[in-house]
Amino acid sequence: MKIAVLGATGQTGQQLVHQALQQGHCVTAVVRNPGKLTLTHENLKVVEADIFSEDSLKPHFKGQDAVLSCLGFPISFFYGVTGYTQSMKAALNAMREVKVNRIITMTSWYTDPDSGSNSSYLIRFMLLPMIRSVLNNMYEMENFLKQTDDINWTVVRPPGLKNMPTTANEFLTHEGYYVPDENGLPVGQSVSRGDVARFMLSLLSNNAWMKKAVAIITK
Repeated sequence: MKIAVLGATGQTGQQLVHQALQQGHCVTAVVRNPGKLTLTHENLKVVEADIFSEDSLKPHFKGQDAVLSCLGFPISFFYGVTGYTQSMKAALNAMREVKVNRIITMTSWYTDPDSGSNSSYLIRFMLLPMIRSVLNNMYEMENFLKQTDDINWTVVRPPGLKNMPTTANEFLTHEGYYVPDENGLPVGQSVSRGDVARFMLSLLSNNAWMKKAVAIITK
């Protein structure tokens, strides 16, 4: 397939680009700073664009089969985070203009402010408050997508991202804000970035999670 990747210079984005090329896809990496992506491949095109501008994105989305976004934005205690919603609005508008109909994006477990009540003490009272500004804007973006009818979107929600090797392990999935065990408790708290990329790419060839948000973790 032909895919455009946003956030391709991030740690998960680089994994996704690498795996997509291995699988034979043609990749357009849409980046803010081309110097950060050192990978070269005959099926890789690296282009510079403003992720908040639909006009800047449009030429790079033209002719693509899908857009995959691994964009991440830093926490902000004072101003709130807006990057997720702003970049998604620009991406969807650009997609509409050039008739691209599929987007797969990643957020996180616990984007809903009420969803962390079963998590461990450390996560609930230390980690989540620290990253809440990011989670809040992810949540806003998810809700914005839920109101989007004309484009086939999927939100992938992983737990904590780790720089571990990609596995071949089976995925556990749940249409919710984390993956629960039979008692409703989270089944783990981390996943390898490579596995998140692997799951996102698997969605290109199946319709299981169209217009849905899915929490994931590996077995």
